[in-house]
This record gives sequence, C-alpha cells and structure tokens, in this order.
Amino acid sequence: MYIIHHRGLFFWITGVMLAAAIGAILAWGLPLGIDFTGGSLMQVNYQEGTRPALADIEKQVALVHEGMVSVRTVGTNDVSIRARTMTPEEHEAIFAALSSSVPITEIAYTSVGPALGSQFTDKALWAIGAVMLVIVLYIAFAFRKVSRPVPSWGYGLTVIAMLAIDIIVPTGFFAAYAHFSGAEVDSLFVVALLALLGYCVNDIIVIFDRIREHLNNNEKTGLKESFEDTIGKSINETMTRSINTALTVVLALLALIYFGAEATKNFALVMLVGVVAGTFSSICRSAPLLIPIANWFAKK
Repeated sequence: MYIIHHRGLFFWITGVMLAAAIGAILAWGLPLGIDFTGGSLMQVNYQEGTRPALADIEKQVALVHEGMVSVRTVGTNDVSIRARTMTPEEHEAIFAALSSSVPITEIAYTSVGPALGSQFTDKALWAIGAVMLVIVLYIAFAFRKVSRPVPSWGYGLTVIAMLAIDIIVPTGFFAAYAHFSGAEVDSLFVVALLALLGYCVNDIIVIFDRIREHLNNNEKTGLKESFEDTIGKSINETMTRSINTALTVVLALLALIYFGAEATKNFALVMLVGVVAGTFSSICRSAPLLIPIANWFAKK
C-alpha cells in the first residue's frame, strides 16, 4: 500500500520527468535522418590512425559534390557523410576522392528521395495513432462489465494518457542524446516507439486486469472493499512480475548497447529508457491514477 499512500509523490516525479522531456524536445528538437527528409548517407572506415581531420574530409567531398555536406565521426575510425540525394556518379566520385590519399572501406550507403522520406513520416505518425486507437477500443471492450467506480472507457483513456507519457519521456531523452552525440531519428527510432507501446500497454493491462478480477469477485461475494484497497492489493500482487520482466529486458538491451552493432545502439538506448519509464508508469502511476479519477466520477 506504500505506492497508493504516496501516489502524490509519484505524480510529482512524473510531472518533473514529463517537463524535462518536453523541454528537451522544444529546446533541441528531433534531428530527422534521411529516412524522413531524404538524402544520401555514406559510412566509410579508415585504417587505424589514418583518418584525416573532419575539415579535410569536407574539403575532399566539396571538390566533387555541390551543396551542403555533413561529416561526423562514428566510433574511432569510421566517418558518416550525409548530403542531398547523390547520383551514382557522385557517389563514386566522392568515394574516389576520399580514397585518393588513404585506403578506406565503405561500410554502408543509403539513399532516399525526398518524396519517399515525406511518405515515411506520414506512415509513421499514422501507425502510432492507429495503435493507440486500437488500444482504447480493446480496453473499453475488455472492461465493459466493470463500470464502477470508473467507467470502462475511463480505463482506456487512462492507458492512453500513460502511454503518451511513456512515449514522450524516451523521445525527450533522445532529443538530448542527439543534441550531444549527433544521432538522428531514423526508422529504427519509430520501431522502438511502436515496440514500447506494445510493451508498456502489456505491463499496464496486467495490473488493470487484476483490478478487474478483484472488482468482479467483490461484487459476486458481496465483499465491501474500498477502491483504493483493491488497487493497492492488485499492485502488490503484480509488482514482482513487472519488475522481473523489466529486468530481463533491460539486461538484454544493455548487452545490445555494449556488444551489439553500432546501427542498433540508438534503438537499444531508446528502448532502455522506455522500458524503465514504462515499468515505473505501470507500477507507480497508471493504477494509482484511477483513484482520483474514481473520486471525480463519484462527485459527478
């Protein structure tokens, strides 16, 4: 019952986290990668100790390519070169210019047209919106027989509010991380957010479903139990499961961050922050929020 009695503290912590995340997004924004904006991205590898200064690499590229070019380091020996959409001839010319002085190896090359990037942005937003809509409808249906003291649709809206926070927090983290590391939002970032929606809603539903079971049993047996006690009991019964599940996922993500490929590092970081925030949400915020909502409906 500790969590229920101190829910005000957890709501304040949520407010601070949310304010920090929104502040980071507004201050630094989300730098969109070529998946959204279109363009070409090359990643090349230099042998140990042979990588020139970034300014020198930019001069080499500028000799054969017109327009803005962004050159950034990746790890110890790799360099990423981002520019407007290149033609095959421009791509070959840039590679030849970079390899004219020292031997290099091209690790990856991606090219996306601006129309395709805009289309991908629209589909990503539609996908996130569609997932949330389906979640609301499912929860309203699953809780249709439990209408007191919170109506069935109230559970669905509560879940959506919690999921919105669970998405904003890792997004704010990535905005800060991208500002200091030079990372960009790509398709894996969207995949991470969609995966977090599924993970977090599963965690919340476990507790909400236990609340629904207790409410049904109380009604059948005639047990007079306060809604606050029902929620506290449901949290205690599911807390160990939620924490253990989160720990196993966190361990896997930490292994992916430290031992996985560079391409999946940002994905794992977003997932890690989202899983931790989602676990806090499901235990300390989602179910306790039902209490002030129930009190509001009781007054109405």
